[in-house]
Amino acid sequence: MARNDERFPDPARSSAPVLPGGTATTGTAESRAALGEPVELVLLDVGGPVYDDSWYREALLRATCELVAENGGMLLEAEFQRVYDARRQSQEGSLRTAMAEHFLRDGDRERLSDRAESYWFYPPAALHPDVLPALRLLSERCSIAVVANQRALVVDALRRDGVAPFIDHWAISELVGAAKPDPEIFWHALNRAEVLPRNAVHVGNRLDSDVRGAQRLGMRTIWVVRGEAPPDPTPEQLAEPDIAVFSLADVPAAVERLQRPR
Repeated sequence: MARNDERFPDPARSSAPVLPGGTATTGTAESRAALGEPVELVLLDVGGPVYDDSWYREALLRATCELVAENGGMLLEAEFQRVYDARRQSQEGSLRTAMAEHFLRDGDRERLSDRAESYWFYPPAALHPDVLPALRLLSERCSIAVVANQRALVVDALRRDGVAPFIDHWAISELVGAAKPDPEIFWHALNRAEVLPRNAVHVGNRLDSDVRGAQRLGMRTIWVVRGEAPPDPTPEQLAEPDIAVFSLADVPAAVERLQRPR
């Protein structure tokens, strides 16, 4: 059973060539050491892999434009998009912080965060069509945990859209009190599942909070390159996770590949 006092060192990452099909076989020293280990648990991000991130973008755009107007200014959507895409491309730091730094006054970051969250929801149409078929396959092979930086109400959307029946464990940041890349939210899911990091794979669409956060604990990682992933991922970025894919439909095969004996 994973314990809260089990911690892995923060390893140095190395790069490797991107393989045909947009996949990479690299990761940290710990995640490479886990290759071939059985996968007992898949940890799954929500925004991007499960739901279309454009709904969050619209909430953040609306909130930013409103606060700029309240401060006496006007924000063009093209300016917002320029900053939004630059932060996605860098994979460093939050989108809310980027908007506050570029367009708002000092101290407005929390106002922006609160307002954006009040507008942020996922309608049924936001569910990617590849999600349920992929989860059916995964659920036949291992347990699944949701590990997401989300409000608690996202669970209602996941129940409505048929995702929740495939989920065995929940780690929602608002309920856990920690957000990725904080190790605590990953440990919450691992401990609930009684699975060690070397027997888990994290699936997410951000390098900073998902891939790097999970790798620091020694988990293997699958990067789903959509949503808040870079608009134009570099070979170096594609080489950071153990495997990079462009659809959740490719995740079951990627999980199988990660546990093949070397």
